[in-house]
Amino acid sequence: MSNGLKIVVVGGFGVGKTTLVRSVSEIRPLNTEETMTQAGEAVDDTSAVRSKTTTTVAFDFGRISLDAHNVLYLFGAPGQQRFWFLWDRLFSGTLGAVVLVDTRRIDDSWYAIDRLEHHGTPFIVAHNDFGGPSHTHADIRAALDLGPQVPLIDCDARSRESSKQVLITLVQHVRNQYLGRTASALPPRQEFA
Repeated sequence: MSNGLKIVVVGGFGVGKTTLVRSVSEIRPLNTEETMTQAGEAVDDTSAVRSKTTTTVAFDFGRISLDAHNVLYLFGAPGQQRFWFLWDRLFSGTLGAVVLVDTRRIDDSWYAIDRLEHHGTPFIVAHNDFGGPSHTHADIRAALDLGPQVPLIDCDARSRESSKQVLITLVQHVRNQYLGRTASALPPRQEFA
């Protein structure tokens, strides 16, 4: 019998969520990508991702076996606003989340962060580098109003090693939060005379 641990990858349209799930999954990922049509042009802003020809319409799913008893299940959420209603359901039972960010469109990250904070879901932010002007972590933190307790790392969602590091950072963050809560729940240490 194995323990399933759920992680959700969220972020704006075209930030690399499907790519991250694909690059790190040990199985052929289930994805719900469909060809973008002219009908969606009036609904989805594709100006920053002109070369994008497909889009996730439900979610992506991948799996990583950690050991004989523990499995990570990865869910990549669709990024367009018209699919955000799915996010609250995906967050249910989630160990934690990765907010994938493209700094060319940083405003697309606000909704994901807002929903995760609303649910009390631990998350990290991963800056997926698409080239262009570089931004410091301080710039990204300020733009997203991230507190110092939220890990922020750079990644390349196309790279298995980079994507693994994103997930490792998230698991460590969740572990540290859990240990912090557990330690604060303990009674104060008694001194013996």
